[in-house]
Amino acid sequence: MSVKIKFDLNEGLYLKDPQDSKLGRKIIQFSVIMISEIGFEAFNFKKIANEINSTEASLYRYFENKHLLLLYLTNWYWEWVSYLINRNTININDPRKKIGIIVHSLVFATAENSLVEFIDESKLHKIVVFEGAKAYHTFNINKENSIGLFKSYKDLTVIISSIISEANPNFKYPSALASNLFEMTNNQLYFAKYLPKLTNVSEENNLDEEIESMLNYFLEKLLF
Repeated sequence: MSVKIKFDLNEGLYLKDPQDSKLGRKIIQFSVIMISEIGFEAFNFKKIANEINSTEASLYRYFENKHLLLLYLTNWYWEWVSYLINRNTININDPRKKIGIIVHSLVFATAENSLVEFIDESKLHKIVVFEGAKAYHTFNINKENSIGLFKSYKDLTVIISSIISEANPNFKYPSALASNLFEMTNNQLYFAKYLPKLTNVSEENNLDEEIESMLNYFLEKLLF
């Protein structure tokens, strides 16, 4: 199995990095598939162990619990979006164009080939949309934050906010806008599919393109 991209995720997320072994990659691959199909609440280590013909004990050698596995997956997605933004803006000088690239990267991250065979980005994105907030809306947020378990999200926000400030140095809330852009992208997708009265975008049209257009509209009004 070829792994062409490897992200250095915080060591507090795992006991043994699953990217480094065949079994670990299999755990990640089938965890993404299973959580995207049955949801995080119904998911447990016994079910994934049965799915991959392994044991629960094997999974606990990689992750202390299923919460940290979910947090590992969301961190991987944050790193993937950061990678896309950095890659696609590297030779771009116009901050306005960079803003457009950020929006496109947020909306179409799952359409890219991540060069990592053991992760289905579309299924992982579904997990981020449905379950992502559970990774950091927890009673242990202060403890987990203190050991850097949300660094990948913070780094993503810094990347976006720095380009926002580059585009408009006088904009007062670049970090707030950066984090809201990420959350809005996923929330509007969720609303369009399940709570359509909470949004003006619709599944009846090309939803991804409509969300991209909406985000660009907001940014145009706010920044330029």
